[in-house]
Amino acid sequence: MTGTLTWMRADEHPELLAEPVQAAVRGVADARVAEIDPGLADTAEFCEHYGLPLGTSANCVVVATKRGGETGYAACMVLATDRADVNGTIRRHLGARKASFAPMDQATGMTGMEYGGITPFGLPEGWPVLVDEAVATEPEVVVGSGLRRSKLLVPGKVLTELAGAETLALTG
Repeated sequence: MTGTLTWMRADEHPELLAEPVQAAVRGVADARVAEIDPGLADTAEFCEHYGLPLGTSANCVVVATKRGGETGYAACMVLATDRADVNGTIRRHLGARKASFAPMDQATGMTGMEYGGITPFGLPEGWPVLVDEAVATEPEVVVGSGLRRSKLLVPGKVLTELAGAETLALTG
């Protein structure tokens, strides 16, 4: 699955990765990166323009949780064809009273990544990374690189091996 993009080893092209992502993909031989038009970073436009099936893109959704006056954050990986069950499955799994999509300025500020490029690679320490079962079983998925001008291509299994990763059904 390459579409019309030229995929290269990610750890050999740090200029195409946000700073926090660079260290996280170092040594991940299966991680490949491709430069894209930043105006096409949104999933549907990206897939259509570059000839990739929508179901092989995985979106990284940053969720803010509230519990006992404390705010926590988690990253949730779901296929672009699916919808994360934030208020049900994810909220309950994280033991939160309330869960919602994190505001864009919080998500980008806390991750050091650009909106439309947030990825589970290089997230702040301690963040849970919830990977939907459908993502985990994909031979290859396209995810963000931390920048709008590139994308990463990795086996779904690689996402399940990240620090703090858990695999479960997230689409309720």
